[in-house]
Amino acid sequence: MSIQQNQFAVVPVSSRITEQAAAFIEATTFESLPAEAIAIGKRCLLDGLGLFVAGSDHETAAMLAELAAEQGGKAEALLLGHGQTRVPVALAARVLGTAGHAHDWDDSQVSKDPDHVYGLLTHPTIPPLTASLVIAQQLGGISGKQFMLAFLTGFEIEAKISEWMFSQHYKRGFHSSGTVGTFGAFTAAAKLLGLKGDKLRNGIGIAASFAAGIRCNFGTMTKPLHVGRAAENGVTAAIMANKGYTADKNALDGPWGYFAVQGGGVTEAKLAKEGFGKPWTIVEPGVSIKPYPCGVLTHPTIDLMVKLVVENDIKPDEIEQVVISAGSNILNPIRYPIASNHLEAKFSLQAVLSMVALNRKAGKLEFEDGFVQSDAMQKMQKRMQTRFDPEIEAMGFDKMRSSIHIQLKNGKSVSGKADERYRGGPENPMTDPQLADKVLACCDGVLDKDRIAKLIKVGSSVLEMKDASELAVLIQTGN
Repeated sequence: MSIQQNQFAVVPVSSRITEQAAAFIEATTFESLPAEAIAIGKRCLLDGLGLFVAGSDHETAAMLAELAAEQGGKAEALLLGHGQTRVPVALAARVLGTAGHAHDWDDSQVSKDPDHVYGLLTHPTIPPLTASLVIAQQLGGISGKQFMLAFLTGFEIEAKISEWMFSQHYKRGFHSSGTVGTFGAFTAAAKLLGLKGDKLRNGIGIAASFAAGIRCNFGTMTKPLHVGRAAENGVTAAIMANKGYTADKNALDGPWGYFAVQGGGVTEAKLAKEGFGKPWTIVEPGVSIKPYPCGVLTHPTIDLMVKLVVENDIKPDEIEQVVISAGSNILNPIRYPIASNHLEAKFSLQAVLSMVALNRKAGKLEFEDGFVQSDAMQKMQKRMQTRFDPEIEAMGFDKMRSSIHIQLKNGKSVSGKADERYRGGPENPMTDPQLADKVLACCDGVLDKDRIAKLIKVGSSVLEMKDASELAVLIQTGN
């Protein structure tokens, strides 16, 4: 057997994770939620609501919404971007989940395990938040506390599955947000539907067969669809299980179970000292709320470029060349040397740094096709060069490390290293006012100022809501 084959050999899994997951889902109550988990969860919820609005008119979600409107069906949940139009919950979830990930601006799970490359595992919020939102509309009368309980329980199941699975899952090309996100959505839906016992474990089995998404589609419309499908599939699995549909009741375990098939196994050492809710992942090691609408691997480098350009007052026409040095953990997935559209730009260091060189920021407007495809952007990208740095590579993948060297036409140059305590991460989180500003940026041009203010106010006080389905009304657009 070759080394490559050996590296990805299937490892049998002898565990009781499915049973433990089901027990955790059943037993968790709002009163048992840690206060810090609720506090961080409210921030993730508010961030997610803004992202639904931001993606409501994005081509990926808009096209899916048109298809859903044409398909029609039972009027259960609002169809994002289509006013009062309602469609079956699974269709509504597909559109909503895709919109939430359309700008690649949703939060990222953090890990302290160096084997998980740069710590990014899944975008944990959108799948369970989407499922909670559509099922709350279907059922009606779901309180804010019930809503948050379902969302946070789904977040935790999704994150732990992602953390415990071997890193080869991601390295081989699976997109974690599309795969393990399915379990987060299922859990949230199952919690609100009140699934217990065999129905609950059957649902986990159904979700395990639904989980899908591959990284070759990064930089295309299908990448955000992975999250939309995770939400749709999780909701569908819960509905099917509630009807009595059966599956393997131990589908996460064993040599043919989810962990073995998609991930090669689980990290036994983690299972020995961790459990679902022990600790709650949203608290420890935490979650990263993104300041930029692109792959998180680019964020420390963007912050550094902003610092160098602003502090040295560098004008676009003064730049001769920019060299970005990094390791393979950044250079391999951030793979487009010249971005031709906004989707590719989210995975291009040349593109995001060109935005900063031209506008001193990389926000929602800079990621529109009109800007990315402009002559100024296309020309500036050609002045950007990435370089593999063996010294950075040797430092490991536990942090997102990079450096920038800007050569000016006048012969001078400026350089710097990215801050490893990247902005938005648990070590350097966005403040509440900064998060509110992000929601404003997400909703700008889509909702009027009064509606944005109401969205922020209600989202921040979600625990006081008598009917959480009002959140779906607050983010709705269209006639």
